[in-house]
Amino acid sequence: MTVLIRVDTQPGRERPFVIACLALLVAGCWACLVFRALRMANLDPAALPAAAARGTLNAAPSSIPSPYRLPELGLVLGMWGAMLSAIMLPATTPAILLFARISRLVHTVRFPNLATLMFVGGCLLVWGSFGTLATLVQWALHDAGALDAGMAVDNQSACGLVLVAAGVYQWTPAKHACLQHCRAPLSFMVTGWRPGLFGALRMGAAHGLYCTGCCWLLTLLLFAAGVTNLAALVALAGLVLAEKLLPGGAVVACLGGLALVAWGTLLLFPQA
Repeated sequence: MTVLIRVDTQPGRERPFVIACLALLVAGCWACLVFRALRMANLDPAALPAAAARGTLNAAPSSIPSPYRLPELGLVLGMWGAMLSAIMLPATTPAILLFARISRLVHTVRFPNLATLMFVGGCLLVWGSFGTLATLVQWALHDAGALDAGMAVDNQSACGLVLVAAGVYQWTPAKHACLQHCRAPLSFMVTGWRPGLFGALRMGAAHGLYCTGCCWLLTLLLFAAGVTNLAALVALAGLVLAEKLLPGGAVVACLGGLALVAWGTLLLFPQA
């Protein structure tokens, strides 16, 4: 498809609006996650550090939890959606800004802001679908009594296997192909351009698939660290951001993989 672009007389004017909207969305996701973590721990913010120091946030439950009901499943699904958005959106911001700018310059795009919204919606749709799968996994683990109070898998060997698997994936061609797409989305924007609002949604979904392919095993590490573990969420978001935005992102991914394999091996084969 030939993309016709008009002269840009006000370069970058879409950036403040798009960045402000994304910042509000990410801030809202983090606020929901903090509220959820505090509610799950049944603590107020002032008592959280002391409880973490005492190790009570991930204390084992005293009895087998009751099965999830529909409202609880809805909360878990919303939590996974907020987590994935909080982790993925900051690292996806350059691609969203690039799409917004091209949309403003292409003659065939009548409503560039709405098209950008549809692109973001496509990303969120894919991440939400992955979050639905993660919710089903958490549902099964919860009802089987395999999660502790912090929603972490209560089995050291299983956690070790997840860490090793995530670390090995960091070195695979599939990981680096998806990472390269996320780090340099211009070629995708030009060669894969789709007209109209539905085209913007399709492009967002395609980009979201690459993002998911890049980070899906990393996000599953939350089952090892605890779904309500804010420190793990921040560390994971930082790693994803570094992989996708730093000049040596591919090296960061490989080094992170080595660290995960080493950590998982220690869990699988603890020293006597």
